[in-house]
Amino acid sequence: MSHSRQPDFALQCPVPLGDYDSVQLAHGGGGRLMQGLIEGLFLPAFADGGPDVPHDSAVLTVGDERLAFTTDSFVVSPMFFPGGDIGELAVYGTVNDLAMAGAQPRWLSVGMILEEGLPMETLRRVVASMRAAADRAGVRLVTGDTKVVDRGKGDGLYINTAGVGVVPAGVTIGPGRVEPGDAILLSGDLGRHAISIMSQREGLDFSGAPESDCAPLNRLVETIIEAGGQDVHCLRDLTRGGLAAAANEIARHRGVGIELDEASVPVCEGVRGACELLGLDPLYAANEGRLVAIVSASAAERVLDAMQRHADTPEPAAVGHVTAEHPGLVELRGPLGGGRVLDLLSGEQMPRIC
Repeated sequence: MSHSRQPDFALQCPVPLGDYDSVQLAHGGGGRLMQGLIEGLFLPAFADGGPDVPHDSAVLTVGDERLAFTTDSFVVSPMFFPGGDIGELAVYGTVNDLAMAGAQPRWLSVGMILEEGLPMETLRRVVASMRAAADRAGVRLVTGDTKVVDRGKGDGLYINTAGVGVVPAGVTIGPGRVEPGDAILLSGDLGRHAISIMSQREGLDFSGAPESDCAPLNRLVETIIEAGGQDVHCLRDLTRGGLAAAANEIARHRGVGIELDEASVPVCEGVRGACELLGLDPLYAANEGRLVAIVSASAAERVLDAMQRHADTPEPAAVGHVTAEHPGLVELRGPLGGGRVLDLLSGEQMPRIC
């Protein structure tokens, strides 16, 4: 998830940055350290009276139009993995951030940071992948920049993107609209991207290891909005930190409680087995083609039905609800009825997944 303009408050540290005098990998992992870095350093420095609740894109009014604007950077290792590559990831990740604001993605910029010695065939492959991904998502790559760094200082290839989309009239989607009683819908099974990256990076041969779920979500979002209209309150794609991080961010910033039903959260056997073997939790695992939709209870059934009929949506499910109880906390309800707090990770489960 990229971050955009946020609340107007004085330079302070509402979430501790931690006892570090240098940047750690976990500062980019979607957990507590990343949250502290963003809210304790970046937002106080850059805030200019933006929205009170963070979202994946900034929504800006330009004349009579509302535009969604986002930026993201991609440093995934390895660059090619089962189900995708860094080029697809860059396009789809940016498209998905725009879609989470209800926008129709239109234009992307691309910044390439190339390491001296990168094979030209590798670069051609990534560029072709980006073009194919843009065509699939229905966006145009309209501007860009290229820089080359010394051999050994760039890890092959980094990509930065920015995206602009148009928010249709009457569509207002964001964490600030979440209310107690809302239903929480998940578009598909969790953890495929994280396990795909892990298995490729470490040379692990898991039985039934899945491909990444890397995919554009803008067509699915159009279907959700068509079915739910103003009853669609919030959308969030589940990237770094997974479902647990997204739920915690929404609960804390909106001041509501979230309850998730563990038995209702779909996880494929390949991911479940790999997570058990490696000591990982699929609720925190990264995804690149999954979203959570928070909708009014009255619209939940028809939105879920529309998601189930969407061609690119595997195993959508109702997985929880918003409550006025325990504001700011996420509680995971087990199969036997007991619950536990699902907190943000202090570190990260695995680095370099996007």
